[in-house]
Amino acid sequence: MLGSRSYLDFACKPCQRWPVLLMILLLLPLLAACGLRGSEPSACDSPVSLFNDDFNGAQDCGWATYSRGGGAASIENASMRITANQPGQLWWTNPGRMFDDVIITAEARQVSGPNDNAYGLICRYQNEANFYVFLISGDGYYTIGKYQSGTENVTYLTENGQFQPSDAIHTGVATNEMRVSCVGNQLSLEVNGTPLVSVTDPTFVTGDIGVAAGTLVAGTVVVEFDNVKVIAP
Repeated sequence: MLGSRSYLDFACKPCQRWPVLLMILLLLPLLAACGLRGSEPSACDSPVSLFNDDFNGAQDCGWATYSRGGGAASIENASMRITANQPGQLWWTNPGRMFDDVIITAEARQVSGPNDNAYGLICRYQNEANFYVFLISGDGYYTIGKYQSGTENVTYLTENGQFQPSDAIHTGVATNEMRVSCVGNQLSLEVNGTPLVSVTDPTFVTGDIGVAAGTLVAGTVVVEFDNVKVIAP
């Protein structure tokens, strides 16, 4: 199992709403680590999907769980729950797989905490310093971000390098249906059936998937992810 309890700092939303805060990249050592499973079959595969987990306890799909000061990942309420309470830090977990071109869908549910947050899905995860992350927020913003070795901060690939607003995002304590496409160099985000953004970036071509959450202000945010599915494009 890939021990994926590490986190990275991430920058703020648009500076017209909050001061721009460029934070130094922080990495915590993994609880445990081993090679990705690649194409190893399991109960989490099916004839119609590359990966599928509803977190109902009937199968172990390999997600790392942890509890540490600042963040936690646990399977509760038939979902993967991410808890984060250190502003500016993104926490995540991965199932320890390897994919290339994929479409990822999931239900992302803000359970509690400040709306000035960020949560979503990961694709092409290489390690704790190299991956794409597709984020929405409880106050109705979205972005596609890239973490890459050698850079101190996340790079936002959306317009002006910032989060962008959308009325398609259900705000506050609510559930959002997320659909992420990582196909070739094209990265796309759709929320609640509405396409929000599509960008081109050639940096990563394969890797794991994941779920992530963090808060940008003081307080504890709790987000649950359910029915995580990966299909071929």
